[in-house]
Amino acid sequence: MNDEEIISLLHRLPRVTLFTRDLGFYRRELCHANYSIVCLAVGPYEAASFIRRCLRHPALNTTSKRLGKVLLATHTGLRLWQLNTKKEGALTWQDKTNSP
Repeated sequence: MNDEEIISLLHRLPRVTLFTRDLGFYRRELCHANYSIVCLAVGPYEAASFIRRCLRHPALNTTSKRLGKVLLATHTGLRLWQLNTKKEGALTWQDKTNSP
C-alpha cells in the first residue's frame, strides 16, 4: 500500500492506532478525530518494546487518549501533534530509564 491508501484505510476504520517506522507519517495535517498514528524513531528490533511503552504511557493508555494525535516516539521521549492545535507538544517517558 502507498501512504495515501493507508490514510484512506484509517479513515474507514473505527478508532484505530497505526504504529509505523515510516517517519513520513509524522505530520500535523494527518491528525484526525477517528484515528491516531505513532511513528517509531527506533530500530526494527526495538519497535515492539516501544509500542508497549506507548500503550502503557499514562497519557496514551486508552484509545480515547490517543485519538486525534500523531506522535513521534524516540528514545528520549515523545513529540506530538494534536487535533486543533498549532503547536507541537512533548511527553516524557514515565518509566525510570530512557531505554525500553
